[in-house]
Amino acid sequence: MTTEAHPPVISVMLAVPDATAAARWYGEALGATPAALGSRTVRVEVFVDDPDGFIDRAVAAGADGSVDKIRDHQAPWGIHRQGGFIDPFGHLWLVGDRSPLGTYLR
Repeated sequence: MTTEAHPPVISVMLAVPDATAAARWYGEALGATPAALGSRTVRVEVFVDDPDGFIDRAVAAGADGSVDKIRDHQAPWGIHRQGGFIDPFGHLWLVGDRSPLGTYLR
């Protein structure tokens, strides 16, 4: 869990067969806020403050959590906790705690 005032936000654009159904599932299962909706694309913003809880929520709502169970990985900065799931639309999500390396991807 982060110690920041606001959890990290991820913005995801996904191509799906039914954008309306995907937006509904992402909202209900992940607490996502739909930011844009096309006929075959959906962009959502998701707040992630607890990778374990986020993945558990997705699995409870019907995602397949067997592909990458959440666990601790050795990373250059120490232990990195990550796991994943496949949503009902076939997308693999890999979710982990925040890297202490900060803005290295910017």
